[in-house]
Amino acid sequence: MMRRRAIDRRLVSLVVAGVLITACGDSDPRSATLERERATTTSAPATSTTTAPPPTTGVVAPPPVPTGPQPSVMAGAASPDELATRLVDAERRIADPATPAADVAGWGRAQQVAYRQLVLRPDWHDAVRAAVPHDVRPVMEANLHAGFQLRSMLKEPKEELPRWEIVAPPSPAELLTHYRAAEAEFGVPWTYLAAINLVETRMGRIRGLSSAGAQGPMQFMPATWSAYGEGDVNDHADAIRAAARYLVRNGAPHDMRNALWNYNHSDKYVAAVTAYAERMTASSRAYEAYWAWQVFYVTIGGDVLLPEGWIHPDGAVTG
Repeated sequence: MMRRRAIDRRLVSLVVAGVLITACGDSDPRSATLERERATTTSAPATSTTTAPPPTTGVVAPPPVPTGPQPSVMAGAASPDELATRLVDAERRIADPATPAADVAGWGRAQQVAYRQLVLRPDWHDAVRAAVPHDVRPVMEANLHAGFQLRSMLKEPKEELPRWEIVAPPSPAELLTHYRAAEAEFGVPWTYLAAINLVETRMGRIRGLSSAGAQGPMQFMPATWSAYGEGDVNDHADAIRAAARYLVRNGAPHDMRNALWNYNHSDKYVAAVTAYAERMTASSRAYEAYWAWQVFYVTIGGDVLLPEGWIHPDGAVTG
């Protein structure tokens, strides 16, 4: 009871700061909390001077690339029809070549928020499906399936916030260079490396150990890193390269299912990573939107957004 009260008081302070989400979610397998969804899934859109901004009701909009703690919270939709409208707006803006690249990040955060809410409202699924037009429905189904798989991996919410620091990731272009280099060297499709990076640490936003002791942007256990890693486990290029080497050891690229299962022994994890990878294969804009997804942590008091610049309240960061 004392531990529950302690985190409840801490979450109250987070609510005042504008970073508590209570209506959305995804999960984390290796850390068992973050959208293995590693983190989980969701945030808000950015405004633009060159195109109509995303819906702003209930939103405190962050810049396209947050540079410090940002509330970045979007209130949940009030009905299935409203949620369907938000999903369609986000997906169409992301896919539209006329949408400036800087705005894709904002729409990606809006996309993340919407899917988090839909994952937690299975009673809305049929109504949302019926309201979403046919051209958007396959994209919605893929993202919903991935989010649902990851959220269902969550065993129980945590009582304490993680001893992490949330940092700004490398740019989409820089990360893509690392993914492509690993693909060229090992033959692993870059989209799978990006999907693992997304699910594990939100493209490297999480600095710190998982509950199991994994570390780095691709989340390696120490023994696995010793066997397959070279350089610095916290360096994106080194970690991505090691991940590709490990996947090849377990069947990639010919048997991606087995390779992913060995990365995390869960069929749900395999399904989620595959769904995200296939979306990025179909659309480069999907990658740019996923890059913007933020870190959410599932606690007994609700889903908490850990924005870029956040450090554990005690100031203790490990890993």
